Amino acid sequence: MPELKDILYKVPLTSTYGDMGIHVKGLCFDSRLVQAGFLFIAAKGTQSDGHAFIAKAIELGALAIVCEKLPEMINENISYVTVKDSAQALGIIASNYFGNPSTRIKLVGVTGTNGKTTTATLLYQLFSSMGHRAGLISTVENRVVDQVIPATHTTPDPIQLNALLHRMVEAGCTHVFMEVSSHAIDQERIAGLRFVGAIFTNITHDHLDYHKTFENYIKAKKKYFDELSSDAFALVNADDKRGMVMLQNTKAGKHSFGLRKMVDFKGKIITNSIEGLELEVAGKNVWFKLIGDFNAYNLLGVYGAAMLLGEDSDEVLTHLSALKGAPGRFELVIPGSKITAIVDYAHTPDALKNVLETITQFRTGTEQVITVVGCGGNRDKTKRPLMASIACRMSDKVVMTSDNPRDEDPMEIIHEMQTGVMPGEVRKTLVMADREEAIKTACMMAKERDIILIAGKGHETYQEIKGVKHPFDDREVVARMLQLMNN
Repeated sequence: MPELKDILYKVPLTSTYGDMGIHVKGLCFDSRLVQAGFLFIAAKGTQSDGHAFIAKAIELGALAIVCEKLPEMINENISYVTVKDSAQALGIIASNYFGNPSTRIKLVGVTGTNGKTTTATLLYQLFSSMGHRAGLISTVENRVVDQVIPATHTTPDPIQLNALLHRMVEAGCTHVFMEVSSHAIDQERIAGLRFVGAIFTNITHDHLDYHKTFENYIKAKKKYFDELSSDAFALVNADDKRGMVMLQNTKAGKHSFGLRKMVDFKGKIITNSIEGLELEVAGKNVWFKLIGDFNAYNLLGVYGAAMLLGEDSDEVLTHLSALKGAPGRFELVIPGSKITAIVDYAHTPDALKNVLETITQFRTGTEQVITVVGCGGNRDKTKRPLMASIACRMSDKVVMTSDNPRDEDPMEIIHEMQTGVMPGEVRKTLVMADREEAIKTACMMAKERDIILIAGKGHETYQEIKGVKHPFDDREVVARMLQLMNN
């Protein structure tokens, strides 16, 4: 067991009280999970303040407390450490406790509104296929080499995160690819980690329920790049107007990718079809299994990162051309079916627009596009009318339904979406709060060659209603319907 003074290394301290040489059995920032011999870090969260639970943590056996303000009653048998920022201290302490695992691997983070999961997953798949022992930390799943560990958050809390990285080091991983959310950056969940590289995909309006303003959202992403070390690389999508903003204050090596501008890693779309993409990359025409312009950017970001990690260009392109991407990202359900059904995680206006633009490119003009779409509860409300507007403008028929309503009334969410529907487009919409019935209805409305897009939940295998996660998978529902209709 490490000593308290050792796991406080590099933590900005304001004062200490008591024995700093005590051995720490474990870490905790949730007082309900404290055990005898633990260090309790009193961090301020979005829902509660850990300082209110210091007495409870001591009662359950905590031997040491990290806090921003000492409690009024000091226990002589407890060691206290005060810091300026408990959340930041938690990240550094967790990293120290687990032996600073991020310094023993090549850790690459991916941030942006859309494309994080696909980019991180492709990097994991690519490096695995090239013979490296790789790890993945993503919205869909975490992987330690080929072992799957279910994901609960886009970016885990600092204790879970460092424990997972430690596990990856123990498994012999040399490279780890990780989604880095704006929440995680803002909440200091990645404090104490050393990244060898960071990738910026794009930024559009999202998470304003948390960040309040778009400017704050941008600042959160930029903070990640500002804090990179001089021996890391920063790789950004230069075609996104805020891509170069991310590079303004970073000490890291500056690199860019894109389709339109002069960049370090440039691509050109030769063919874009429902079967895949043909891109010109590094002077070669390469066929990829992924579909759509947005995936061209994801592929270029992956290629650029692999080059910056020292891999061979031809080998990277050969292996990358064989990969399929992340589950629930423009995923074709039953390829070759009379009706084309696509499940996608698109839950932001820009992501929905990108997917529908891609579908539009494949249309011959006679088939209908039928979109099933909803918006999550307890999340950014400003995007609800925008998503309905985009769906109606770019589809022939739209079924507005429930997504993960969480604590909100599904019909109230749908009513807010409907405010974005133009009077002339009301006739093309249906409202069906039951998501399974909405998907079934879309299938029943479809004729041969029509295209159904089921947007919002992608890879998720549940629907969250009033705090309960009910089993639900868009892909299973639409597959059952298509099989019935194909028979």
